[in-house]
Amino acid sequence: MQTVVANILAQIESVVIGKPHQVKLALACLLAKGHILIEDLPGMGKTTLANTLAHTLGLSYQRIQFTSDLMPSDVIGIAIFDENKKAFQLHQGAIFNQVVLADEVNRASPKTQSALLEAMEEGRVSVDGVTHKLPEPFFVIATQNPMSHAGTYPLPESQLDRFMMRISLGFPSIEAEREILQAGISHRDGAETTPCVNVKQLREIQQHIAEITTAPAIIDYVIALCRASRQSHMQNKALSPRAGKALLAAAKSWAFMENRDYVLPEDVQAVFTAVCEHRLAPQQHNTFEQSGEASNQVLGQVDPTNPLLT
Repeated sequence: MQTVVANILAQIESVVIGKPHQVKLALACLLAKGHILIEDLPGMGKTTLANTLAHTLGLSYQRIQFTSDLMPSDVIGIAIFDENKKAFQLHQGAIFNQVVLADEVNRASPKTQSALLEAMEEGRVSVDGVTHKLPEPFFVIATQNPMSHAGTYPLPESQLDRFMMRISLGFPSIEAEREILQAGISHRDGAETTPCVNVKQLREIQQHIAEITTAPAIIDYVIALCRASRQSHMQNKALSPRAGKALLAAAKSWAFMENRDYVLPEDVQAVFTAVCEHRLAPQQHNTFEQSGEASNQVLGQVDPTNPLLT
């Protein structure tokens, strides 16, 4: 299974140039059955990453361009009366795909944002009182631009918490930017990639990751990190039990990608900023090169060798 994951990473990195860590985090999030929020300036490769990830995994993909006039029915669908069947039939919205790119999610109204985020949480949608299950696996990649841009609606903290991870791609290095510019129009698009895995194999990998062993010491480490964030002298928000569950799931996924069937403190530390920074400091939307200051402050409070004694 790890060989398959290595092939997936290699193929995505051939399209998304110079961002191996962010690519690995995005794949770890999907394998952990989470959703990811990518915050960055326009033109940094957010859409390319989402497109390439979907095609490499052989999943159905749909992009939704969020705008101020987008309605919830545009996202989840609408029931229309069928004259022949004398019944209402659901015309499915774009959300009925396995990978959904919610592009510039903070440009839509709060009502439309809520329709998407509720579907993320429940894995199903209700239209006119009838519940419809979403396809599996179901993975949302939401992107948003800086809050300083005109026409943006900030996501509330309760909705930010629905995302397992928040990452920023950032500007490329000199070498990566040179490669991007030299490739020009000949550079491969994500749609041209070949699927490395089928849906059955992907779900088996996800199940295997969910069953990875976590020693009591790792559980204690996650608890200690959450409790450290709740101390009165900390300037940031506190981590909830949901954050602890997300952190543990992401750490399992990271351990699997490191060719291990057990979790180490290093796995928790590797994903901590991506999983927890937007929960600890949700108001920091305008600094897209994530500093991770809040996360580093919490990590520094806990000794992984004696987590609950610090």
